[in-house]
Amino acid sequence: MKPLEKRLSSKIAYGAADMFGGGTFLIISIFYLEFLTSLGIPAILAGTIPLIGKIWDAISDPIMGTIVDRTRSRFGSKRFYLLLGSFIGSITFTLLWVSISGSLFWTYIFYLVTFLLFSTGFTIVMIPYNALLPEMIDDYHLRGQYTGIRMIFSAASAIIAGLLPNMIISRVGENNAAQGYLVMGIIFGIIFFLSILFTFFKTWEKQSDKLIPSFSFGQFVKESSAVYKNKSFQYFLGIFLLGQGSADFVMILFIYFLRDVLGQNNQYTFVMSGVLGSQILAMFLFQYILSKTSKRIPILYGFPIRIVATLSMLFFAYSGAPILPIFIASFISGFGTAASSVTAFAILPDLTDVDELISGERRPGIYSGMATFTRKIANGLAFGIIGILLTVIGYDKGIEDIGGVQSTLTVEGIKYAFVILPTIFMIGALYVTYRYPLNKKEFDIVKKEILRRKGLEDSLTSDEEKGVCEKVTGYPFDQLWGKKA
Repeated sequence: MKPLEKRLSSKIAYGAADMFGGGTFLIISIFYLEFLTSLGIPAILAGTIPLIGKIWDAISDPIMGTIVDRTRSRFGSKRFYLLLGSFIGSITFTLLWVSISGSLFWTYIFYLVTFLLFSTGFTIVMIPYNALLPEMIDDYHLRGQYTGIRMIFSAASAIIAGLLPNMIISRVGENNAAQGYLVMGIIFGIIFFLSILFTFFKTWEKQSDKLIPSFSFGQFVKESSAVYKNKSFQYFLGIFLLGQGSADFVMILFIYFLRDVLGQNNQYTFVMSGVLGSQILAMFLFQYILSKTSKRIPILYGFPIRIVATLSMLFFAYSGAPILPIFIASFISGFGTAASSVTAFAILPDLTDVDELISGERRPGIYSGMATFTRKIANGLAFGIIGILLTVIGYDKGIEDIGGVQSTLTVEGIKYAFVILPTIFMIGALYVTYRYPLNKKEFDIVKKEILRRKGLEDSLTSDEEKGVCEKVTGYPFDQLWGKKA
């Protein structure tokens, strides 16, 4: 019988919770700005709600990471919060889609508060979830396999979250759009609750007997600032921020592009099925790649393909254009979109080992906190930028309500934003990924040096190994293991 960590059932159990991580972000990216503007909130104000949420995340995510690292329970420090978060995350997601009427001020305050509650619920789930894998698995390629399965769940969730909400909203909300949004929120709240709970019951984590200091604000500030000195983490931030940000621009503008540029809003399901279908196919391919080679490969090969496919849409971005070329370009682009998630989440667990070499401590929680915060920042910036952009180019929700056509400036602005903004971010992500220093060879050297520091390996460190340690950590070799961090 296979060891527990090598069983497919264990990989599936670990991956299930990303139904929540992948699904909530996609639904919010596609539908939330449209939901808010449909209630009469101006686009520029609606765009600030997720953006303010990210300011709150700047505080809550790192603090949650520090708390996770200091938690001890019979369920484990990470799994305990998965149990708690399964309830909080699903309930707060549902609250996002409750419709109210009243003055613009109080309507805005209501949705700002509900978004902050959801963001906190997301933090309670995803910080410990992102910190769980390095406490389950030690092997470089096996971690990649677990991440690959996780991304398959994320892609499957994206298919469900990209197609089913629109069906629910349009059918249930045929005569009352508010009811359609609420029913959608309830259904997905239940789906997310069950997926997180399944991961809680079927995963594990290694218990540590090491004495953990109590939480203090000074220690929190010290640990959070030290994270940014980790050279490998600096590159990770660039990969995550630029890669995920490029996908957010596309998803937020997707409805606007179809409706206002192409005049084919009724093709939403057809085109989105191509995007999401290619993503899940890509996840199966990348899952195999991650088990064999460098974790940088998905972006290094996927993004050039996505850039070409994205730019090709400019040739068919006009009212009445044939939808098939857009579908084909979107399908091809989906492979590159999947690459950004795969690469980022595959390298995240390895940063805990780099940090251990720097600090002499195991701190997966604080790294998960900073990574989740980065993901939310990318999403919040995208919302904020698009909200400002729509205002600058004169987007008028009232025109949509009466079935009219936006101005030429508005249409052209949406078209070029849909293509150029993600392209710029993808080029940046390619550059940062190419320079990322931690591959299998370097990872093995880091793990071997950690064993030396613990007295479990008696070989001497070669000059080449010292150079690798300095390259991936950003610290002089004689300042590692807590001597400077």
